[in-house]
Amino acid sequence: MTIYLNALGIICSLGSTHDTIRARLFAGDSGVHPDPCRTNADGQALSLGAVAPATLPDDDHLPLRERSRNNRLALAALAQIRSQVDAAITRFGAHRVGIVLGTSTSGIAESEQAFRQLASGGALPDAFHYGQQELGSPATALAVTLGTTGPAYVHSSACSSSGKAMASAARLINMGLCDAVICGGADSLCDFTVAGFSALESVSAERCNPLSANRRGINIGEGAALFLMSREPARVALHGWGESSDAHHISAPDPEGRGATLAIGQALRRAGLAPSQIDYINLHGTATPQNDAMEAKAIHALFGAGVPVSSTKPFTGHTLGAASAIEAGLCWLAMQDNNATGLLPPHLWDGTADPALPALDTVAVGRALGHAPRHVLSNSFAFGGSNVALVFSRMEG
Repeated sequence: MTIYLNALGIICSLGSTHDTIRARLFAGDSGVHPDPCRTNADGQALSLGAVAPATLPDDDHLPLRERSRNNRLALAALAQIRSQVDAAITRFGAHRVGIVLGTSTSGIAESEQAFRQLASGGALPDAFHYGQQELGSPATALAVTLGTTGPAYVHSSACSSSGKAMASAARLINMGLCDAVICGGADSLCDFTVAGFSALESVSAERCNPLSANRRGINIGEGAALFLMSREPARVALHGWGESSDAHHISAPDPEGRGATLAIGQALRRAGLAPSQIDYINLHGTATPQNDAMEAKAIHALFGAGVPVSSTKPFTGHTLGAASAIEAGLCWLAMQDNNATGLLPPHLWDGTADPALPALDTVAVGRALGHAPRHVLSNSFAFGGSNVALVFSRMEG
């Protein structure tokens, strides 16, 4: 039976509505900008993909331990699909609706603020609860908001988290444990991730430059994307998924791309598709030296240089645990009826290809297929070699 993605709620540095995000994406209008409040060791302002604070809803209805910017991002995405979710709860029952999310930060930013106050004033603020940084908090916050009693949990496997959440949601439906699942991810900017990736010398002060000979690393971003997933027919289906583990290094990928190749192969086989049937590939495309080299090698080995590819991280920043879901959301938007010409997410970079990498067919701004994409692959590769590949298919009729 086919698993469908019935509705999408998405918020990121490109905006908080489908129309705004789609328009900026296809126009090549990046949401990544320098933030003077966060600098690298040389004092340069780091480019980040931040969400405007004014776009986030209140979280006063939640217990204190579930209040965080991270959960407000998730609530903002939920608000966009609330009517469809409520209808599913009414139709199936609260116990038959699950919630599976991915995150890597949860409420760490709230802990950072609280500990700064503790250091300066000798006491934690009244509005702080240690449970705010609990990784399961986003799922609990949505369950409390919606009143659902089905399975509710969170994956935290770094940058593959929300892709794994989507695969897990599909398994819940296939196993008959749920009739519908709210799945996706949320991640928020915090000093911990910015400083951590800076310490690894993986952060670029300028907008990230994937596949370029001049790439210098990632831009951290934030956002949330939530899908309503069920067996009820919709335009886009999650047609296949694959997961693997490199077991190679705590932070570096297997340089030969064996784990990535395994995950992509599983996703294609589950979808019943040949590589030649994929219309577009959304790369993990972090613009770090090792990831881009590994991914380019894996993609070229499986697809050659004939499939259009792009990384959308120069638009949104790397949203870490939410990256898979947000990038799935950008693919979902490109597969809708209002993109009949088949505009593709472009690859923003300086155009200076790294001669050490296999050649790939990067998408220029304005490039279109001539028809809406039929089959799309989206990759996410995380620390520890945690890999996930998702295949989305446009369902006609």
